[in-house]
Amino acid sequence: MPISPEGYLPTRGFFYFVLQVRTLDRYYMQMALDLARQALGRTSPNPMVGAVLVKDGRVIGQGYHTRPGTPHAEIHALREAGERAAGATLYVTLEPCCHQGRTGPCTEAILAAGVKRVVAAMTDPNPLVSGRGLERLRRAGVEVTVGVMEEDAQRLNEVFIKYITTRRPFVVLKTAMSLDGKIATRSGESQWITGPQARLAVHRLRDRYDAVLVGINTVLKDNPSLTTRIPQEDGRDPVRVIVDSLARTPPEARVITQQSSAPTIIAVTEKAPAQNLRRLERAGAQIVVVPGNGPRVDLAGLMAELGRREITSVLVEGGGEIHASFLEARLVDKVIWFIAPRIIGGRQAPGPVGGEGPARLVDAIRLKDVSLSRYGEDLCVEGYVVDPGGEG
Repeated sequence: MPISPEGYLPTRGFFYFVLQVRTLDRYYMQMALDLARQALGRTSPNPMVGAVLVKDGRVIGQGYHTRPGTPHAEIHALREAGERAAGATLYVTLEPCCHQGRTGPCTEAILAAGVKRVVAAMTDPNPLVSGRGLERLRRAGVEVTVGVMEEDAQRLNEVFIKYITTRRPFVVLKTAMSLDGKIATRSGESQWITGPQARLAVHRLRDRYDAVLVGINTVLKDNPSLTTRIPQEDGRDPVRVIVDSLARTPPEARVITQQSSAPTIIAVTEKAPAQNLRRLERAGAQIVVVPGNGPRVDLAGLMAELGRREITSVLVEGGGEIHASFLEARLVDKVIWFIAPRIIGGRQAPGPVGGEGPARLVDAIRLKDVSLSRYGEDLCVEGYVVDPGGEG
């Protein structure tokens, strides 16, 4: 356990004291971030939040938000601390709320408990809060520090930040290819390019994000189930979204018939035959007609509709054409790219991104904040799409 601020030695000087406090703030904020991550994939449309209460150099309360409609992280920490919360410091990964939602305002509970200092990693991007919670605490005499490990907190809640500020889901494009850039052989065989560890990582992604999306060609060629299968764990199935302009999805397709608590949404255009729609609805699918002028489903319109349904994140797992459509429409926020150490070859073997592609290299989509990881023999490249109008 690090030395508490109360253990500061005056002979070492003011700047040593400041450095010591900052180190402690990061230590306890990291603890709060680790708590928040325990609810990964379970709090949508809410953010993941962790909280730690510290007094006299000891943790006296901690907690995290587990799912919508349940107490917030601060409330769990305050309840655990009880009367000891008076005079304590609260570390929380997101600004405490100050409005009445599904639960009461956390600011009032913090004030009622007599907390002396609040350290928040970031302000809440929710327009209903957005600095008001911290200001409420300051006006009541609570010492407030904000910005400790802010980048870590923002990355943790990147989905929530995108959704709450735009009402559109955070879109992740995931693909798996061979070393020479193929996602299948010339005959269409694609199972399995990557190894078991990479495939398990994909199921953990499905467990994390609200929805998984593919195009009709993937359904017709591969007949996937698009469920979450994690050995010895209770994985959560994402909502399955099929982009199918003319409603050609077979009613007996696995995306419709498998046992799952999550629904299947078929996104169609206004030109989809009525008999196809009726057949799919009878099979249990939900039909979403996306208005548009073209022959294809308007993906931007579809994302807006999913946002209205409080679907905050979408994992795109389709083929080359649906990937190209999302990238060309500038709808992708993050890319997760698995690369297997095998060479397939073949002029007719498909790649991960189809479409026309740019004529000039300067127009190619670029990534930032790129990281590299390994799953067994497979590599995984992750990065964020650079906005064509700037660096974010």
